[in-house]
Amino acid sequence: MFFSLNSDILDLHSQKQILLKPFVSIVILNYNGVKYLQAFLPTVMATQYENFEVVVADNGSSDNSISFLQHSFPTVKIITSPSNEGFAGGYNWALKLITAEYYVLLNSDVAVTPNWLNPMVDLFLSDANIAACQPKLLSHKEPTYFEYAGAVGGWIDCLGYPFSRGRVFDYCEVDTKQYEDSTPIFWASGASMMIRSSVFHELNGFDPHFFAHQEEIDLCWRIQLAGYKIYCCPSSTVFHVGAGTLPRGGRKVYLNFRNNLVMLCKNLPLTELLWKLPLRLSLDALSAWKGLLTGDGSFFTAIVKAHFSLFGYILKGKVRRSQILKSMGTLDGVYTGSLVYQYFIKKRHYFNKIVQ
Repeated sequence: MFFSLNSDILDLHSQKQILLKPFVSIVILNYNGVKYLQAFLPTVMATQYENFEVVVADNGSSDNSISFLQHSFPTVKIITSPSNEGFAGGYNWALKLITAEYYVLLNSDVAVTPNWLNPMVDLFLSDANIAACQPKLLSHKEPTYFEYAGAVGGWIDCLGYPFSRGRVFDYCEVDTKQYEDSTPIFWASGASMMIRSSVFHELNGFDPHFFAHQEEIDLCWRIQLAGYKIYCCPSSTVFHVGAGTLPRGGRKVYLNFRNNLVMLCKNLPLTELLWKLPLRLSLDALSAWKGLLTGDGSFFTAIVKAHFSLFGYILKGKVRRSQILKSMGTLDGVYTGSLVYQYFIKKRHYFNKIVQ
């Protein structure tokens, strides 16, 4: 009887601990991604965390994603939109319908490890000022390499070029455990981002005009301007395919260049924007002409379209400046030098050779 009573007490204590775990909603935005759901959703369902749900927000898919989920994963919640709103708009409508303390925005082309959630939740519980974080992103194709979309935490240089601990421009480093510290960063990857729901809604989520690409950097910039922190959590690991929802090509280049410039116009103090924007436009033009001269006409055209789109945004008043503005140098995860100079002139391709 004595042992049975203790056992009952332990069971009750265990149940109480489970109830105390914050509720996490893992939200997978899907657009015609049934092959990724088939491959990677089983890893998500095997997550070793006591208090979570999996929601697939379908962004107007025309494949058999919905029927597959209903047949193979009946416990997964499904919400649907009649049209493709992109990453930004898709998550904005989806998260308005989901109640949870923490959201995890997870690409459909990501395989997770069993214990990936616990370290990120523990990190959030350690500091109420941490608003968002990301795990370590490794390449699904080459698991010893960091993955392009975020590696071990996003940084940005003084001119707005994003890079990561473990990835500079197109160069991805081998993971030799060189970035194992949990540290403040500038941006967390949208491929796998945990964020406090209260902060997401406080800042009105993603900018829907971005559609896809760099909307998470813009959001994280605004998060920092609001006084919160962004962290990486390398003790959590996931594997990302990359370019799974929007293939590489002209549209991807266009969105990356356009959105990056719009982001600068929104979040830079005017004293910095007045000299940084012309310099960025000039560097973009050099990149475009290089592409054209090497036979990549679509690259040239995409950058030209991005610049004209930016000017259109400004003339139509679509660029909404952040209410709070701070110098980039006062924010976490900012390299105050030029990434272009370090990479192309100094030939430094490793994060820790640039940021010392």
